[in-house]
Amino acid sequence: MSESIERQGQSAVEVATPTRTRDIVKKYGFEFKKSLGQNFLIDQNILHKIVAAAELDGTKGALEIGPGIGALTQHLARSAGRVTAVEIDNRLIPILRDTLAGEANVEVVHADVLKLNLHELFAERFEGLSGISVVANLPYYVTTPILMKLLEERLPLEHIVVMIQKEVADRMAAKPGGKEYGSLSVAVQYYCEPSIVCTVPHTVFIPQPNVDSAVIKLSLREKPAVETRDEAHFFRTVQASFAQRRKTLMNNMSSWIGKDHRETLTSIMEGCGIQPSRRGETLSLEEFAKLSAALYDAGLGLS
Repeated sequence: MSESIERQGQSAVEVATPTRTRDIVKKYGFEFKKSLGQNFLIDQNILHKIVAAAELDGTKGALEIGPGIGALTQHLARSAGRVTAVEIDNRLIPILRDTLAGEANVEVVHADVLKLNLHELFAERFEGLSGISVVANLPYYVTTPILMKLLEERLPLEHIVVMIQKEVADRMAAKPGGKEYGSLSVAVQYYCEPSIVCTVPHTVFIPQPNVDSAVIKLSLREKPAVETRDEAHFFRTVQASFAQRRKTLMNNMSSWIGKDHRETLTSIMEGCGIQPSRRGETLSLEEFAKLSAALYDAGLGLS
C-alpha cells in the first residue's frame, strides 16, 4: 500500500551540503542501512548536472526513485511541473515531510517501486503533462531490476537520468568489441540511446560508498533499435551468446540449442554473415537480431 505526502510552498534550506545532511541525520537519529544502499549526495554541482540532463520544464513531470532525504527532489521541484518521489524506507517519510515542506509540486509515495503499477501511477500523477522522465540516484543493489522494469513496461518516458555504479554505467553505454559490452549493453541500447553525463567520485556522499558512480542518460527510442521476429527469443539469443564470455559464439549457441545442431548452427551463422568463431561481445544489435531471426525461423531456441 502506498501513501502520499503533498507539500505546499517552497523549502529554502538546501539539503545537499555536508553540514545540513549530518544535521538531518542527527536530528532524526537516522541509521544508514547497507541493505538499502543508502548513500546521500552532498554535492550541488552534481545535482545541477543530473537535473539539466533530464531536460525538464514546467510542462513536464519527473519520477524520482529513492529520494533519501530529498536532496535531488528539491532541485527537481524547481525544474519540473510535477514530481513524484517513491521511497521504500518508512523511516525517511517524516524526514522528507520536513525537508520538502513547502514544495507544492512534490508528492512522496511510500512504496517499493518494483511492486508498483507504474502505468497507473503515471496516469494518476502525470496526466496532462507534455513529457515524463525518471531522475534518480539509484541504490546499487537494485539498479538493473529497476531499469529493466522501466524499459520492459514500455512506460511513456522521454529520458531516464540516473546515478549508478560507474562500472554498470560503462557497461550500459559500451560498444561492441570491448570487455564492458554484454547482455546489459544490448538490452539497454535496444530500448534507449545511452550517454554518460559525468563521473561522480565516492567522496561526495555520506556515507562514502566503496566505488565511484556515474550519471547516465538514457533517451528512450520511439521504437526499438532493431526489428525482431520475437522479442523474447531475441533476448534469449543475446543471453546465450554471453553465457560464457571466453567461449566462441558456436560453443555458447550449441550449449543452448544442443550439440547435435552444430552443423545447422554453422550454416545459420554463416548465412547471417557471422563467423561461428566470433565471440558474443563482437556482435552488434543488428547482428543479434539477424541471428535470432534465423534461429527462430529454423525453430531453434523457441523455449
